[in-house]
Amino acid sequence: MKVHRAQLKVVLIVLLIDSVLTQQVRLSSDSEWSALLDLRSSLGLRARDWARKVDPCSAWKGVECQNSRVVGINISGLRRSRIGSRNPRFAVDALANFTLLASFNSSGFSLPGSIPDWFGRSLSVLQVLDLRSCSINGRIPPSLGNLSELTSLYLSDNFLTGVIPSTLGQLSSLSVLDLSQNSLTGSIPSALSALQILTNLNLSLNFLSGPIPPGFGSFSSLRFLNLYNNSLTASIPVQLGNLSQLIELDLGFNSLSGSLPEDLGRLRSLRKMVIENNGLKGPLSGNLFLNLTQLEFVVLRSNNFDGEIPDVLWSIPQLRILDVSGNNLTGSLSNIAPSFNVSGAAFNFSNNLFYGNLTSLVGNFSLIDLSNNYFQGPAPNITGTNVVVARNCLQSLLNQRNFEDCELFYTERGLIFYSDRSPNPTQPPLPETAPSSNKRLAYVMVGLFGGLGFIVLLIAVLVVLLKTCNKGNANQRQTASMGPVPEGGSPTSPKVSLSLSGLGESFTFEQMLQATGHFSDENLIKHGHSGDLFRGTLYNGFPIVIKRVDLQSSRKESYMSELDFFSKVSHPRLVPLLGHCLEHETEKLLVYKYMPNGDLSNSLYRFTTLENDSLQSLDWITRLKIAIGAAEGLSYLHHECNPPLVHSDIQASSILLDDKYEVRIGSLSEVHAQNGDNHQNVITRLMRMPQTSEQDPSGSSSVTCAYDVYCFGKVLLELVTGKLGISKSDDASTKDWLDHNLPFISIDDKELMLKVVDQSLIIDEDLLEEVWAMAIVAKSCLNPKPSRRPLMRHILRALENPLKVVREESYNSERLRTTSSRKFWNAVFFGGWRHSSSEGANVPGQMNREGISGSKQSGRVGSHSSGANDHSSSNKRLSSEIFPEPVDMQDIERQDENSQKRE
Repeated sequence: MKVHRAQLKVVLIVLLIDSVLTQQVRLSSDSEWSALLDLRSSLGLRARDWARKVDPCSAWKGVECQNSRVVGINISGLRRSRIGSRNPRFAVDALANFTLLASFNSSGFSLPGSIPDWFGRSLSVLQVLDLRSCSINGRIPPSLGNLSELTSLYLSDNFLTGVIPSTLGQLSSLSVLDLSQNSLTGSIPSALSALQILTNLNLSLNFLSGPIPPGFGSFSSLRFLNLYNNSLTASIPVQLGNLSQLIELDLGFNSLSGSLPEDLGRLRSLRKMVIENNGLKGPLSGNLFLNLTQLEFVVLRSNNFDGEIPDVLWSIPQLRILDVSGNNLTGSLSNIAPSFNVSGAAFNFSNNLFYGNLTSLVGNFSLIDLSNNYFQGPAPNITGTNVVVARNCLQSLLNQRNFEDCELFYTERGLIFYSDRSPNPTQPPLPETAPSSNKRLAYVMVGLFGGLGFIVLLIAVLVVLLKTCNKGNANQRQTASMGPVPEGGSPTSPKVSLSLSGLGESFTFEQMLQATGHFSDENLIKHGHSGDLFRGTLYNGFPIVIKRVDLQSSRKESYMSELDFFSKVSHPRLVPLLGHCLEHETEKLLVYKYMPNGDLSNSLYRFTTLENDSLQSLDWITRLKIAIGAAEGLSYLHHECNPPLVHSDIQASSILLDDKYEVRIGSLSEVHAQNGDNHQNVITRLMRMPQTSEQDPSGSSSVTCAYDVYCFGKVLLELVTGKLGISKSDDASTKDWLDHNLPFISIDDKELMLKVVDQSLIIDEDLLEEVWAMAIVAKSCLNPKPSRRPLMRHILRALENPLKVVREESYNSERLRTTSSRKFWNAVFFGGWRHSSSEGANVPGQMNREGISGSKQSGRVGSHSSGANDHSSSNKRLSSEIFPEPVDMQDIERQDENSQKRE
């Protein structure tokens, strides 16, 4: 009896506590309580974060209250439930019920969709709106101009399009406006000049055009102005000199013209000036820098400045970085030594017209790049300093200009050129060789035209043979429609019944119902284009995934093609097929091995533990492992199956990951044989025609292996940038994002890539070079011309040896480093890729992660590499960037054969 009373007391206590907690969750406003629950449901937030039986103001993550009213909501870092993650969307209508809401922050929380127009009408007291990196698309609603209390507006790193609404100029309380990293177009509205208390304006990385509004000079409180990487034109307004509080000015990578206005010399607080890659010209005025005593970074590279560097620059006490490379500046630079005393500074004077002797150059520089100029005489003697002097007139060193070029430069300017390799006047003249040269030329011409005639005749014979073979092989090509086979196999005709032997176990429909809980919604993984995927567990506890194909809504051929594929093909990088259930008339079931880590789209970012909700991204080693594994699978399909197999649906969601993050490629229902004749390689080798064409952004007829390469390039970009959804979509916003961000990937400039790389990967110099290498390979895959994309086996080789992509063999010469041509990894390593432009910068170093060590890249000045930089001031979208691409098949085959002989 006493036991029952004790148990009754416990039950009563529990009920009392539950009753108290239930009463505590009620806010002073019933509508806000209901709105919080609606918001939790529409966003798919986990119940453990926003639990019903606790007080939202004290226990709900990201909910801030004052006087029992909600004043702030922060869902940044929160996690969606499994069901909510299947359908992320911009569903925040419940926010309209929070009449006192002052702050809404969803930074990094995926909200695909557009910003609703009612934001500007209902959130009247909002002060902070932070929607950074939320995958938002569409236009910025003009109604946001009604948020009169708004102090901070963050919309960066999204897919926003259209123009900047002029109504944003009505936000008189705004201090921070960040619209960077979108696809905004049109001109910058002059109405923004009315934002008198603005301290930070960032419109970088968009497609804005037209001039910089002169009214920007009225920002009396502005400290940071960033208009980097747009298409702005006209000259820099002199009114910018009125920004007395400005600390950073970045106008790089635009199409600005005219001269650098001396009025900028009034920016006494300025610490960073970046005006690179524009069309500015004229001399650098000493008056401009006379009062800029706080300057630390000056980057004026890749313009058309001329004249000499003003002496006043060397008297700036805080100057750490000076990059004036890629201009037409001239002079002897002899004025550096006596006046410049800042230790550890870095200078980049490369790609100019500087001349003279370097023996007087002294100082404690961390780097000084003097390459691609006309310096002469002996090399400078600067102890403990990195000095780059390639492509000058220091004739005693390697990798210098030729004698005639140097002599002409000095003669045109009335200067004396001293060289230790001048011609010896006592040497007798060379004998006359004109007749011999004429005979030799005649022999060369005869051999050339004779060889061309033979090649034309051979091509004609092969074309005739090809037409003959086409008739006999037409039926054979048709039999490949059910899925090609590995080398040595034979395709099965679609009319022949499929043998289920070797395709795993045959399950009953009842077993499948029990394994999936009668295909309950809780076990639904996702709706696939060829069937719904369900999570299941067999009677022995073995986890499985079941594809449920409804024949009434799906093509019958899809599951038949997949079964036929598995009957012929087997590879460790393909998802294992465990069995099937075909007894039901309208539903067919395929059973696969369960992958504990899901697919790449939901594994790139994971929460650390159930208790700790901090968001953690995959480390670089795991990302590289995933890229290599996926490339192995695709390389098998493209190069080890005959005819080649095209996956047709490569994206992050089709790259499955087991418990050790080993790749298993899924989504195999669309795999098919590459269209085209089996003799195509013979013809393309001789006629230099593209090997493949496909229906992709470049536009062509049929999906082939080159289309897989394009899609795989987008997957690699997701791994490099950490931006989800790139490989999933081919819509306009994704294409705009690619057009906008691909120019940041250049084999000549590692630092430029930092604009798009996932910031969590910037932890180690060596690993960052591997990230850079993968980005370069990804850009090569995304070449709009299918014939210029690399083959998958070359991509695999590059990912297995990433440092060979971006580093070169090097040698030393009197402490001065020079490098071999970028043809090193094109011709030797890949055996069939080449450059589309000139040679790259000086980047010597290691050959691979495991082995041969070397010096790291030293040619960095500020945020950009030095070396032999491209001497061009064109806008980044018009420049021809250097990255690997395939050459003609004849060269590929020849170099592959030579490589095999050497091995």
